[in-house]
Amino acid sequence: MQRSDDNTQPIPVHVVTGFLGSGKSSLIRHLVAHKPADERWTVVINEFGQVGIDQALFESRDDVVVKGLPGGCLCCQLAFVLQAALVNLIRRERPDRLIIEPSGLGHPAGLLDMLRSEAFAGVLEVREIIALLDPRRLDDRRAREHDTFRDQLLMADAVALTMVDLSSAAQRRVAQRYVDAMWPPKRWVDEAPHGRLSPSLLFTAPTTSSLERAPGVDHRQRPAALMLDEFSYREPVPGQPCFAAGEALGHASVGWRWHASDCFSLDALTQLLDGLDRHLRVKAVWHTDVGWRLFNRGDGCAELTPSAWRRDSRLEVIGEAGSLPDPGELGAQLAACRMAEPLTE
Repeated sequence: MQRSDDNTQPIPVHVVTGFLGSGKSSLIRHLVAHKPADERWTVVINEFGQVGIDQALFESRDDVVVKGLPGGCLCCQLAFVLQAALVNLIRRERPDRLIIEPSGLGHPAGLLDMLRSEAFAGVLEVREIIALLDPRRLDDRRAREHDTFRDQLLMADAVALTMVDLSSAAQRRVAQRYVDAMWPPKRWVDEAPHGRLSPSLLFTAPTTSSLERAPGVDHRQRPAALMLDEFSYREPVPGQPCFAAGEALGHASVGWRWHASDCFSLDALTQLLDGLDRHLRVKAVWHTDVGWRLFNRGDGCAELTPSAWRRDSRLEVIGEAGSLPDPGELGAQLAACRMAEPLTE
């Protein structure tokens, strides 16, 4: 579809996800209350129940349109309903910004794939996937082991710690370490007591990355170029990866990021990575012909697991200065692993 107004810029989209009871609606209401006066927003709220309580909690105002989609999940059975609703909302309301709140029981993968599909190319731009985490949830083994709970956090670009006024200092520290251990790293992690998240986080890049705050990690060994890339994000173009390299204190790194639509042969990738020097630290997450996969190798031991990540495909190789493969040669080998035709899942 095409926008019906004169603005050719895509509409920024922010997805606010999180498990049941994490405070999504409270956080969105706070953002709405502090939105720029010259912006018109549309908020889409999906509730698993049939009544649609959350939508009724928003006060009526001319510059914010709230659309409720109760009785199912945006990420699965309501996906087609959402697409039609968004087309109508964009044409009728012409919003400057769009916020979507999926059901707390919904897996956001299908939603994100739809927002980034050809149907909305040039119309919508997914800016931020914000996952809300109540630190107390990590005390519950059933929550920690719930696929949707984990995947909502893994897929997020950023994490807001909610219910911190009800959490102990120890629970908040555990939550921070839990998020900091995730890869790819988050753009930011911030506390949002009573849903009060700083609205500036939606409009400006943070000044520090979660890796810089992670306890127990020696960041002097992390090259500055890749550290900077974590909070000055540039969307890759399909078929044209973004490259970054750095060197500091005797260590060096090279890294690439590919557009999420670029699809790779998993067999070719694993064969290529297995051939790299075993002393190199390698982390990668890819859209492959068998789905999204995370590759993690340290101390010579490699692990390949399914991943929920959807932002982009990326590779990071770290080692002692002088030990890395030639970036041009490795880049060409990686390009050869890319499949000629993108796959849709």
